[in-house]
Amino acid sequence: MADGNCTEVPQFTLAGLTQHPQLKFLLFGLFLGTYTLTLVGNLGLIALIRVSPRLHTPMYFFLSALSFLDICYSSTISPRMLLDLPADTKAISFAGCLAQLYFYAAFCTAEVYLLAAMAYDRYVAISKPLLYELIVSPVLCTRLVAGCFLVGLLSAAAHTGAALRLSFCGPLLIDDFYCDGPPLFLVASMDTRLNEALVFVLAGFNIVATNLLILGSYACAAVAVGRMGPGAGRRKACSTCAAHLAALGIFYVSLAFNYMQPSSAHSLSSKKVASVFSTIVVPLVNPVLYSLRNQEVNNALSSFIRRTMY
Repeated sequence: MADGNCTEVPQFTLAGLTQHPQLKFLLFGLFLGTYTLTLVGNLGLIALIRVSPRLHTPMYFFLSALSFLDICYSSTISPRMLLDLPADTKAISFAGCLAQLYFYAAFCTAEVYLLAAMAYDRYVAISKPLLYELIVSPVLCTRLVAGCFLVGLLSAAAHTGAALRLSFCGPLLIDDFYCDGPPLFLVASMDTRLNEALVFVLAGFNIVATNLLILGSYACAAVAVGRMGPGAGRRKACSTCAAHLAALGIFYVSLAFNYMQPSSAHSLSSKKVASVFSTIVVPLVNPVLYSLRNQEVNNALSSFIRRTMY
């Protein structure tokens, strides 16, 4: 390191969520159950979409990609957090910390863009139903999903590459339950304004760009829904849009709370609450929002159960 009092960083210590023994036990059981349900729900939805021919449409192709991302997104944080929660010392190596930061940023950014792609899909399905399968073709679906992953990987590489330039001295206590940019910057022994600016610019661009696409798509879709007469078509359009808008609202609010301000202005205790919400709760909520009130998914599940039993 540049500073003579600094040495190579062997590991960081994570502060975790709480030091209260009884609360640790309660949170461990709660988060273990949540993570298990997240895996079961998302894997089950992916399997159902794959085995049900009636769900082989662009909407469910994007939904299966979202479920896969939710599994990856949650698995980047939850297993490590569950192992650390009952431990007295929550140590993580420098390489492990940067790896967690990289994959978290990659999957988070990819999900932001995938949600925008899903909004475009809903716009075409509602506004141009006769041309839907022609416009949103399997080739376009594959390219959109691949593009979401590519943007996520490139954005994460920029954040992680910038973090490699930092040096660390003194107490290496990260006041969070996983390695994220703003808490990591607070323990650095050098100026982190470049890193903070990069987070602000990239996260801000990703959120603003995808929100513009989402708002534009839903504005056009709302006009098309307004032209529909009362009936099943309007109810179905409103139902699929409502689930997507609810998922968007939950995801974007937590992201904006985490990143759309400099780290010096952060309340880290409040950030932990937002982080728990975005990394643990949101991946569980998505399959619930898109499945329980979706008649096509319920019919496909009933049909699959009947075929399996008989």
